[in-house]
Amino acid sequence: MPPETSSTPRRTRLTPEREQELFEAVVELLREVGYEALTMDAVAARTRSSKATLYRQWKGKPELVATALRQCKPVSLADIDTGTLAGDLHELVRLHDQAEVQRDQELMRGLSHAAFRNEDLFRALRDLLIEPELANFRELVQRSIDRGELAADCPARGFVPHMLFGAALARPAIEGVDPDPEYSHRFIDAVVVPALGLS
Repeated sequence: MPPETSSTPRRTRLTPEREQELFEAVVELLREVGYEALTMDAVAARTRSSKATLYRQWKGKPELVATALRQCKPVSLADIDTGTLAGDLHELVRLHDQAEVQRDQELMRGLSHAAFRNEDLFRALRDLLIEPELANFRELVQRSIDRGELAADCPARGFVPHMLFGAALARPAIEGVDPDPEYSHRFIDAVVVPALGLS
């Protein structure tokens, strides 16, 4: 029997509402105990599910965690279209609640550390969380090119997510503080917009 891949449709008897409830419980547990201490037993107990149900829906903890993070994202780039690329990036910052951003940064720092030591988690995060978000960034940039706003041969076009995520990761290391909306808006205007040749 061939191994299950991320493109293999999942068999599910869970309603969308029940799935979302389960995903939210997984993220809540992640915030409480971290990835390493999170167990499928704990998820089953918190969500009043059986482990058999969890393993039937997801191959294991890495896939469940990555899917839960994807489904619990408060804002998706796919839902943003202000008419300009700079406007889309500023809107992405504006729509994120600052308290939620700080909690997400703490969570992602812990997950990043765990992913470097766990190949299965790294792969699941790449396939189920990071790649879909990168696809959304590519679509956002392509819309800007289609509008004639961004040059198709702009060398910085493929580095938009790198610039934004890099800025978020660099500020704590360099300044000792987490990024906030004011910082993120300034970074977009001072770094991302000029790099892309936007007016």
